[in-house]
Amino acid sequence: MRIILLGAPGSGKGTQAEKLMEDYNLPQISTGMLLREAIDQGTELGKKVQEIMAAGNLVSDQIVLDLIRESLQQPDSANGFVLDGYPRNINQAQSLEDLLNSINKPLGSALLVDVDSEILIKRLSGRRTCSITGKTLNVYFSSEDEINECIDSGGELIQREDDNVESITNRINVYKEQTEPLIDFYKHKNLLKVIDGEGKITDVYDRVIKTLEL
Repeated sequence: MRIILLGAPGSGKGTQAEKLMEDYNLPQISTGMLLREAIDQGTELGKKVQEIMAAGNLVSDQIVLDLIRESLQQPDSANGFVLDGYPRNINQAQSLEDLLNSINKPLGSALLVDVDSEILIKRLSGRRTCSITGKTLNVYFSSEDEINECIDSGGELIQREDDNVESITNRINVYKEQTEPLIDFYKHKNLLKVIDGEGKITDVYDRVIKTLEL
């Protein structure tokens, strides 16, 4: 099972990636995680990444690909992998395809978690964290009992600074401009599968399992 998960910010693809990882013993490969691990482990690549990031520069696509290559050569990738948050554009997708073919691990599916833009904005702008329990809530989707549980215990509903409508709209627009073209890219390669990403996490996961025929 070699999968890329596609979806806009707030689509829940990261949550679905985690569930696949747990249930099918697959490594979840995200570029952010790989960069952090390389720095923590002090590898040669990690040292290079740390220098680049310390200088305030972006890590090149080639370095990210090298990290992905290293990760895919580990024993835990023998049964497959879930790529979350990469590739982000056509050039990255083409380079990734070349890499996967070169190590004889071609992609099996590109799964799009499809959610309407209006729902995405509500999911992200309505997201709050209870200052007492640390529980993540949503002013649009959480039940009144869940919200009152936090407030009645003396907690506050805290919003992340970047969870405002202007910032969220910008993130979604960047996704549409840079990443959404991947939908056609993988459709033309007969790798694209699409699920409805709205509703309960468990219901969405059931669709993931059914669509991937697991």
